[in-house]
Amino acid sequence: METNFNPTRKQKTNTGGVLLGFSRIFVGVLFIFSGLIKANDPTGFGYKLQEYFHVFHLGFLNDYSTWIAVLICGFEIILGAFLLLGFYARKVAWGLLFLTVFFTFLTFYSAFFEVVTSCGCFGDAIPLTPWQSFSKDLVLLVFILIVFTYRNRIRPLLPKGSTRSLVAALVVILSFGIGVYTVYFLPFIDFLPYKEGNNIPELMVLPEGKEGDVYEYIYEIKHKTTGETKKVTDKEYMNGIWEDENWEVVGEPSTKLVKKGYQIPIPDLLISDADGNDVTQEIITNPYYNFIVVSTYADNLSTADIIALDRINSTIRDLSTDYNLRAVLLTASSSQVAMGLNDEMDLVLETFYADAVPLKSMVRSNPGILLLQNGVVIKKWSKITFPSKEELEKEYLAK
Repeated sequence: METNFNPTRKQKTNTGGVLLGFSRIFVGVLFIFSGLIKANDPTGFGYKLQEYFHVFHLGFLNDYSTWIAVLICGFEIILGAFLLLGFYARKVAWGLLFLTVFFTFLTFYSAFFEVVTSCGCFGDAIPLTPWQSFSKDLVLLVFILIVFTYRNRIRPLLPKGSTRSLVAALVVILSFGIGVYTVYFLPFIDFLPYKEGNNIPELMVLPEGKEGDVYEYIYEIKHKTTGETKKVTDKEYMNGIWEDENWEVVGEPSTKLVKKGYQIPIPDLLISDADGNDVTQEIITNPYYNFIVVSTYADNLSTADIIALDRINSTIRDLSTDYNLRAVLLTASSSQVAMGLNDEMDLVLETFYADAVPLKSMVRSNPGILLLQNGVVIKKWSKITFPSKEELEKEYLAK
């Protein structure tokens, strides 16, 4: 009896198995890593989603951006974990393909039209430009297409039954639970410049020996007699052209980045009082304990936020009678809104103003609290984790 043996077919089968195995591990691990990084800070990812909502005129979704971020992060983790475990292979393959094609389009659109400067794919931990993210998505798409092509070969690591269902349920609960937890209790790992232990004043200046971005100024000049116009760099202009009375500058000079330099971690923090006076250094270099209560937009506070702010205010009021400390409210709201809130709640907090961008980076909670001393961030709390008077005394003030 003859046996038909086709070594070429066996070789193709082995090659497909190797490609599938590697692709499953690569895609699965990358999706889990990406999902976990963003789930560590879904509020920050939500801010990034708001930029995309603005571009595509979907501003009505802004109020739900954080919870949309939680869902996206959760699905990323679930798809990655299920791919590694071999659960629901066909559905997972379709999910991976759809999600990656969608984000590939999104990152290409962002890069080509220069509408979003950072994609947020790996949160603030690993900032990527839209072009870098688009390139990453193209590479990822290749491996996902391999998974999709060979999806029928994927076999689950656990047999069908109660054990597999239990593991799948735990994966789903953990995937969404991580994001929900960090929304209320702040990120596990803080990748922002206002993290605990950082010295804020030091991060606002260019360190000695470091060079910032180098720009070139481009002037458009016009010959008074011939009407000829041309563009010259600032060096060319200063190299004798400025002395020639036949040439005149037209309009304002443009700038061009020549060399990327050291990026100051906190370049945009400006704190002012109601009269517009700069009080930044006064606030952040206070040698005593300094409670900074951050409320990005006081006019957007929900009922739960108001209750939390009242509790924070009451605790600080009780502390201020016994200890030499300062407490301020930082907000991006108008002075009218802030003063109205102050009158309504009888705030003990001094009210100051800053742009919403640095306030969102200070603490991922609205309201949120920072404890500073000599410009150093001692501790951060969300609106629901701010301790009682007794706990604050024991841990910080009574020492």
